[in-house]
Amino acid sequence: MPESGVSRAQRAHITDTGAGTGIPAGPVTSPPRPAATAAARRTGLLVTLVLGGLTALPPLSMDMYLPALPAVTDALHAPASTVQLTLTACLTGMALGQVVVGPMSDRWGRRRPLLLGMVVYVLATAICVFAPTVELLIGFRLLQGLAGAAGIVIARAVVRDMYDGMEMARFFSTLMLISGVAPVIAPVIGGQVLRITDWRGIFAVLTVVGILLTLVVWKWLQETLPAEERHTGGIGDALRTMRGLLADRVFSGYMIAGSLAFAALFAYVSASPFVVQEIYGASPQTFSLLFGINSVGLIAVGQINGKILVGRISLDKALGFGLSVIVLAATALLLMTSGVFGDVGLVPVATGLFVLMSAMGLAMPNTNAQALMRTKHAAGSASALLGTSSFLIGAIASPLVGIAGEATAIPMAVVQLVCAVGAMACFLGLCRPWQQVAARP
Repeated sequence: MPESGVSRAQRAHITDTGAGTGIPAGPVTSPPRPAATAAARRTGLLVTLVLGGLTALPPLSMDMYLPALPAVTDALHAPASTVQLTLTACLTGMALGQVVVGPMSDRWGRRRPLLLGMVVYVLATAICVFAPTVELLIGFRLLQGLAGAAGIVIARAVVRDMYDGMEMARFFSTLMLISGVAPVIAPVIGGQVLRITDWRGIFAVLTVVGILLTLVVWKWLQETLPAEERHTGGIGDALRTMRGLLADRVFSGYMIAGSLAFAALFAYVSASPFVVQEIYGASPQTFSLLFGINSVGLIAVGQINGKILVGRISLDKALGFGLSVIVLAATALLLMTSGVFGDVGLVPVATGLFVLMSAMGLAMPNTNAQALMRTKHAAGSASALLGTSSFLIGAIASPLVGIAGEATAIPMAVVQLVCAVGAMACFLGLCRPWQQVAARP
């Protein structure tokens, strides 16, 4: 296999990389990689750890804070619904920030926008430590999300700069091994911090993490987008690029399918504390254990995808199977939570959630890889659209899981099933994988 990681059949598969994007496709074979990119690839494990850290920072910022919500409610004398907006603000910021940072990285390279975003993230998080009111906390959580978005969007763009084809799919699966640990350890770290200090200490820890990650990026992450491949236009050019990407039916199909799968996952993250503890009576320790087991399942399947499946079966087959399992698991959860099988208890519901979460290890890395394979010319903008779509749809799905209160898990299962079916419909209706296979020689 050539260094770019794209076989002859895969080149045929992505011949229309620039189709519908408003930017000339250019030759299919990638130009020789610059020395900086080659050096970055040689660092291997170090680059993986840096990019994994950037990808893990957003879930760490979200999940570490979850155990502190009741304490924030008491300390700032605010209703729970208002304090919940601190989560919504951070998630919204992460979604909108990617739209800004992605095109910036296509124009000015990856390092400068990333370092700027990390510095702002550190400052916003530090101010959260001293926020005297919930309104101020909401505002700086929004800024924290906007700045933290730089890590998410640029990490994906850097992967696209360095890898193609199957190599890119494998790398995304490897990133899941690192970033997938964050949701497992974040609530545990948050809980331990609360044992020795108050909720403000969580933001202090996040500030330290942000500083360390900023220093690591500054010292070890090299520029991966050469000057001759950068876009020189302004805002209008960036908007035209994004409009062109959205006009690409197949790219949009992978983007929406991946976003809806993410929304099903985020519905679980939002609802599981109430479902597992309030409805099924589990202790906080049991909830943490189940949360960790589900995250391990997602990571394990992601590694199976990257280490075993990629290169042996097509990415579309793995993706289609993963989405099918998610649909089946969500259907089973709806039947169980609605009482069709009677009072099933926690174990069957937890099993259904484990299967659904594990299948995300096939859905998420493969939708990202397939979408980005079409966008070598605008990886930053494409990564921004992928991330923004995921977080916005996740932000919409999150409050819906509690629409019927805390006494039933049916809304969670309904949201997950609707998202899963929608993801499958987009994959089949827009991506049309059978046509892409037929197009190969």
